[in-house]
Amino acid sequence: MKSGMKIRVLVVDDSALMRKLIPQILEADPTIEVVGTAMDGNFCLKKIEELQPNVVTLDLEMPGMNGIDTLKEIMRSHPLPVIVVSSHSTDGASVTLKALGLGAFDFVTKPRDASAHMVETATELIAKIHVAASCKVVRPGILQRTPAPEKSSAVKAAPSKLVAIGISTGGPQALEFLLAQLPADFPGAIVVVQHMPEGFTDMFARRLDELCSLRVKEAQSGDVLQAGRVLICPGSRHIRVKRLPMGDIIVLSDDACVNGHRPSVDVLFNSAADEFGSQAIAVLMTGMGDDGAQGLGAVKQAGGMTIAQSEESCVVFGMPKAAIERGYATRVVALDVLSATLQALCGRGEISGAGKALRVGR
Repeated sequence: MKSGMKIRVLVVDDSALMRKLIPQILEADPTIEVVGTAMDGNFCLKKIEELQPNVVTLDLEMPGMNGIDTLKEIMRSHPLPVIVVSSHSTDGASVTLKALGLGAFDFVTKPRDASAHMVETATELIAKIHVAASCKVVRPGILQRTPAPEKSSAVKAAPSKLVAIGISTGGPQALEFLLAQLPADFPGAIVVVQHMPEGFTDMFARRLDELCSLRVKEAQSGDVLQAGRVLICPGSRHIRVKRLPMGDIIVLSDDACVNGHRPSVDVLFNSAADEFGSQAIAVLMTGMGDDGAQGLGAVKQAGGMTIAQSEESCVVFGMPKAAIERGYATRVVALDVLSATLQALCGRGEISGAGKALRVGR
């Protein structure tokens, strides 16, 4: 986007109410211009050619050409940042995660009472449109995945290290790629904060479990950290790790938002620093804002390893950039060598792709 130019947005929704409300809230921002609306996928594709928008907001549940088929065609013929406007339902969560896997930039959830609770959605949508307009589009297939082998039936041992991952916009595709590269006998325990609302994280964990050889589940308080297992923080909860004589566990809480988020990456990273010290590996990946930067610094101060995803492999460089600029990232690592880096740091294999993992700081 050139400086001074308005962001051109096309709003696609089969609801006449949403086609009225969304343009109203977007045009309250003087830097956004809603260039048109469309009631279904066919109209959407015609209007993309005619109006040349910078960003598309897309409802997924539409008659005729539905949102998923529309998204596939946009990615094929008119690669643009697409922000999904999703329902809160289980079906809505499932199809939204599918859309993210097909290249959608991000999503916001429709309030259950759109006429009364649109302000929160408006703020989130406007922020994401601004970021989307200046970010690259990741087409499906660019992040090649390998078929997941059979999961190991071996009894899981205590982990060699704790790998704490913080991630946001662009996260679902990046995590699918990363976790699919890790073997079933990966010796570390992995805990993930992915910025996602309540109701979506369980579905996301199930999807990841199907795609990789590691065992993946949505975390519950009291879950034991095990080698080769991935625990995903539930939406709208904070997650901490706790070391106990009988085993290391997860603790969830409903404490207030941190950095505007619950879950917050900083909450996880700070607990990793406090409880695991030099045995912690904190990884800050693609996402908007600066959540996790302070916590990455805490892990570094405690003697742990700190990693930021490289700019060229991020959909949005905000979170890693904030940590790098503060000097908190010990390594800056491209997504395609992150799995090898983690395996080496956890005691399995050697770091490959020398030169792709950049050591920074001290």
